[in-house]
Amino acid sequence: MRRVLFKPLVLSFCAAALLLTSLTACVPLLIGGAAAGGTLMATDRRTSGAQLEDEGIALRGASRIRSNLGERGHVNLTSYNRQVLLTGEVPTAQDKQLVEQIVSRVENVTSVVNEVVVAANSSLTQRSSDLLISGRVKAQLIDAPDLFSNAFKVVTERGTTYLMGRVTQREADRATNLVRSTSGVQKVVRIFDIISEDELARMLPTPAKPQPANATPAAK
Repeated sequence: MRRVLFKPLVLSFCAAALLLTSLTACVPLLIGGAAAGGTLMATDRRTSGAQLEDEGIALRGASRIRSNLGERGHVNLTSYNRQVLLTGEVPTAQDKQLVEQIVSRVENVTSVVNEVVVAANSSLTQRSSDLLISGRVKAQLIDAPDLFSNAFKVVTERGTTYLMGRVTQREADRATNLVRSTSGVQKVVRIFDIISEDELARMLPTPAKPQPANATPAAK
């Protein structure tokens, strides 16, 4: 009789311990995610309005594609500064045109780059490989001391890496050379909004002026 009662008790204790561990682990992840989001918002070269519009474009565009295309294809939509990149696969050329027409009618979209291919849907293995490639590319951009990694959006589809962002010509060329040398990248497609070095300088935060060592604190 004791054995019958003891087993459920042990299982209940283990379940509670696992739940507590999971909740504890989630706290730093949530806090870290919020902090990271704030940092990205602060360093993003788009205006806050453009960032919100890009989110709306992605949500509305993806919803309309699903409504019209159903399960006939696999289409990814990426919006940056109101410019939309379409990647993925559809079964016919008519579907490719349909997807572009749908997205071009979404509110706030200024242009569409249609890189969808007419082919069978990519496999899970291919998509996993593309994610790994994008991870390597982002790591390369982060490690480059002369680049701001958050100025770039990276998308990889079937080994082709697409680079988006508001960058100078110098940054565009430097990033392209880095990405081309990244393992797994077969081709680089640039979809940049080129800005001048003066525009970039105005975007960067002004460094605080150092205070003299003998400065007298201001009276309160």
